[in-house]
Amino acid sequence: MEEYYWRNIDRRKSNAISVGSLNIGGDSPISVQSMTNTITSDISATLNQIKQLEEAGADLIRISCPDRDSTEALKKIIPECNVPIIADIHFHYKRAIEAAEAGASCLRINPGNIGSIDRVKEVVNAAKDNDCSIRIGVNAGSLEKNILDKYGSPCPEAMVESALMHEGILQEQSFDQYKISVKASDVLLTVEAYRQLAKVTKAPLHLGVTEAGGLMSGSIKSSIGIGQLLLDGIGDTIRVSLSADPVEEIYVGYNILKSLGLRSRGVTIISCPSCARQGFNVIDTVRILEDRLSHIKQSVTLSVIGCVVNGPGEALYTDVGFTGGGKDSGMIYISGKQLSKLNNKEMVDEIVEHVEQKAQLILNEESL
Repeated sequence: MEEYYWRNIDRRKSNAISVGSLNIGGDSPISVQSMTNTITSDISATLNQIKQLEEAGADLIRISCPDRDSTEALKKIIPECNVPIIADIHFHYKRAIEAAEAGASCLRINPGNIGSIDRVKEVVNAAKDNDCSIRIGVNAGSLEKNILDKYGSPCPEAMVESALMHEGILQEQSFDQYKISVKASDVLLTVEAYRQLAKVTKAPLHLGVTEAGGLMSGSIKSSIGIGQLLLDGIGDTIRVSLSADPVEEIYVGYNILKSLGLRSRGVTIISCPSCARQGFNVIDTVRILEDRLSHIKQSVTLSVIGCVVNGPGEALYTDVGFTGGGKDSGMIYISGKQLSKLNNKEMVDEIVEHVEQKAQLILNEESL
């Protein structure tokens, strides 16, 4: 079914860069990424988590490389991956060089934090030689001392100045395959820093509210912060930082993008919060459907509404719909049209069947 939006988001025009096989910036779709939380040198555990993230839909995956054992492990990890790998590097320039040589598609560094200009040149040369991009990662909690002394505390202006300083270092080395982030745990600080940065650079921007918190609180903070920026047209790649299973970061990231019509993946369920009018247990039904439809990657819309107040109207705009209201039964809709009355006991199995059929049709069309 066609989705209806009363406005389009006018995205900021950024430079296009390559991160492995993935294009970032320009007209490319906004990508979703997460980060492993295993010990990188535990190759089996790290690969297992990477496969889970790939299955969830990760476009990019970041791996922390704090030591030589980690960059050595990349040599065995990266060949087994289906998405580009970003190596997370702090301070030690040799880890950045080793990661680039091991096949990382991107290095997350701050050029000003890895030593002398000669060391920066070595890292940039390793990136050039190995077709590796760079993310300049500015965090409010780790700003340079001279910038903090100047501004007194983390503020948008301080974060932007730090980002532009690091950008200048790369530009002096004639390196243009980079993106920038200016993250803070404070939503308002994060949003204002990105808004200011977007005005003074053409680099692609990686969005995130850093150290956002647990699954619920972190998802809310990230949705508010990232969502505001996306509505402004700012952002080329996102990461939702949660103290939770990294797979949840991918799910939340896609839901943010889907809610704004910027990406589509999997089943989008439109459901009511339920009330005394419901003709079936909406909350339990939606929970079961989310689980049973989690394997679907094609974009399918499903409305599950407890009564006829809004049910038929929502069903007009979804691929599959179910509306309660009859005695122990409801009406199922396909592409906005009534199909048949359906007993509540049978509805979950039939809804799953119709959604899977729609997903298969989409897959067949995509393969033509």
